[in-house]
Amino acid sequence: MPSSDYDSACLPDLLPLYYRRLFPFSQYYRWLNYGGVQKNYFQNREFSFTLKDDIYVRYQSFSTQNELEKEMQKVNPYKIDIGAIYSHRPNQHNTVKSGTFQALEKELVFDIDMTDYDDVRSCCSAADICSKCWTLMTIAIRILDRALRDDFGFQHLLWVYSGRRGVHCWVCDEAARKLSVAARSAVAEYLSLIKGGEEMVKKVVLMDPIHPFIRESLNVVEHYFPRYALQDQDILGRKESVDKVLALVPEDVRKELQQDFQNAKKPETRWKLIKEQAKRKQGTAKKGQYFEKEIMLQYCYPRLDVNVSKGVNHLLKSPFSVHPKTGRISVPMDLKELDTFDPFAVPTISLICEELDRPRTGEEEEKSEEEKPEDVKEKENEKDTAERRKIRDFKRTSLAKYVKYFDQFLDGMAGSRKGDLLRKSDLQKEF
Repeated sequence: MPSSDYDSACLPDLLPLYYRRLFPFSQYYRWLNYGGVQKNYFQNREFSFTLKDDIYVRYQSFSTQNELEKEMQKVNPYKIDIGAIYSHRPNQHNTVKSGTFQALEKELVFDIDMTDYDDVRSCCSAADICSKCWTLMTIAIRILDRALRDDFGFQHLLWVYSGRRGVHCWVCDEAARKLSVAARSAVAEYLSLIKGGEEMVKKVVLMDPIHPFIRESLNVVEHYFPRYALQDQDILGRKESVDKVLALVPEDVRKELQQDFQNAKKPETRWKLIKEQAKRKQGTAKKGQYFEKEIMLQYCYPRLDVNVSKGVNHLLKSPFSVHPKTGRISVPMDLKELDTFDPFAVPTISLICEELDRPRTGEEEEKSEEEKPEDVKEKENEKDTAERRKIRDFKRTSLAKYVKYFDQFLDGMAGSRKGDLLRKSDLQKEF
């Protein structure tokens, strides 16, 4: 991934500035405190830091936002991971009686990594990504977001770009945070279709009748498939790619298609022939023949690391962490702009630190002050200057729009909590 403006050697110099002036601590605390409804919810949360030279420090925990802020500004972590809410404070886990230190709750999380698609993308491999294969992440988000909302009823899904080659989803609803390991496993299995390792050629097998969830997922895949698979990946172009596709169809059909392909060279025409053969087979076979759908799913369906989703005590990279290799910030994603999201446009730490140093015109300063209501100005005057400057700092950089989206997500959660509290108080009233 090209990050022309980023040099990893500069990271030790940039991180102190980032944590001192740009990291959105107030929003971050607001997220993980969940309105302070449950006692010690934030205090019992595990954080882990990866420091310079790959020093890994687990079981960090903090009493307040201020304490977290001071520690991060002191150690300047290269990477931040977030873990579970435990029965006791994680930083005191060694003093707790053996067996009583338990992971109780955590957001339901999903981790989708582009390296898991290496057998079905030809443009890149390993940690590399490009605009052609990024479509796989778009498809994954569309499918999983719909299923988690419509099939499971979750509302508060925070999608985050990892900073390099994948995406994470944090399902933040109270019901999701309280799920047991068995329930998390059930959700992860429900959402998993791609089965088998590298040695398995055919990784999707559809049965009659096709489950409504799979039909919904196919609607998404069908929308992106012609452009992504037939054009960008050219899966029916080169002989090697064609052979891989034909390995997924029944043997008798494969022979016919190999002959048909002699005359039909265009990928779109070849795909039409595959669909026609599947339709013909469905009319004659006793059991369902859905090989054209199986091909689409094998090439495009989300590939989940289910172990990340199953464990309550599994750690996951934090939003607003910096990716040391690319320098890109791990930013929340706005699904309203999902189809135009460009991972290469996500700001690097070098860029936002540079933007911070650009002189701000007097007119800009005045305008930002004028836009504020009087009561806000009064409150800000009560704050110390450093705090006020920090609040304004990220607004001067490319990070601003991502923090704004995070704010909107948090407002949605706060509104939902307020609604729940009102409903509970109404139920408790005696008439």
